Parts: sequence; structure tokens; C-alpha cells
Amino acid sequence: MDDGLRVNDRLVVPNGELRERFSRSSGPGGQGVNTTDSRVELSFDLAASPSVPEALRTRALERLAGRLVDGVLTVAASEHRAQLANREAARERLAALLREATAPPPKARRPTRPSRGAKERRLAEKKRQSQRKRERRVDGD
Repeated sequence: MDDGLRVNDRLVVPNGELRERFSRSSGPGGQGVNTTDSRVELSFDLAASPSVPEALRTRALERLAGRLVDGVLTVAASEHRAQLANREAARERLAALLREATAPPPKARRPTRPSRGAKERRLAEKKRQSQRKRERRVDGD
């Protein structure tokens, strides 16, 4: 946790660029839920981060455009009762989001055509099915 948030082999976000905010969590927790700040909001300024290479930053800003507020990506975690567990959950969620956003685009699909044999098999099966249905008819053409 002290070396930063490891997103992938090429990208590690230093802890100094992450901002954590704590607040009271809703949901289960008994009497402690009213007094403990266990909810965690983890923010990362993606647009101004010097640790993200320019190509990855551009790709991530494009893909995460709907989630960003002024270039800042925020993730919240409140599913655990302990603040430490929520901090870990928020870090994992942020790393997964950044990993997906900075992944290279998928390889372009190369269009293919069905082979002549495949077309012939498909038509032969259609004829067999047609014949089968024809034989089941009561009026018998």
C-alpha cells in the first residue's frame, strides 16, 4: 500500500495523487454506524496526473468521460463495516476501472464469408426439414 496503486505493469499511481474522504456509511453496522466514518471516497485527478503517460491518459479520459467530474475520477466504497476494508475495496475498484479504461482497443474483426460447403449444407438441411414437414401434412399436396 505504501508504493502506490498498481493498475497494471506499465502504470502505478503514487499514493500522493490519491485523495481519500471518509464519511458515515448507511446500512448495517449496529450502534457503530452512527459514530464511525467507515465510508470511503477515493478520488484521482486523471486529467492532471503526471504519472499517467499521455497516450493512456487520452484513452482513459475518452472512455471514462461519463464518470469524470472536471477530470477527477471518484470511487466510493461502503459495503464493509471497517474503514480499512472499505479503503482496500475502493483502491481495488479504482485500479479495475483504470485498468479497463487504459486497456488497448480490441483487435478489429476481420469479416469472413461462409464457405461454399457451409452454404450447401445449410440449404440441404432446409430441404430436409421442408420435406419432413411436408410428409407430416394431413391433406398431402
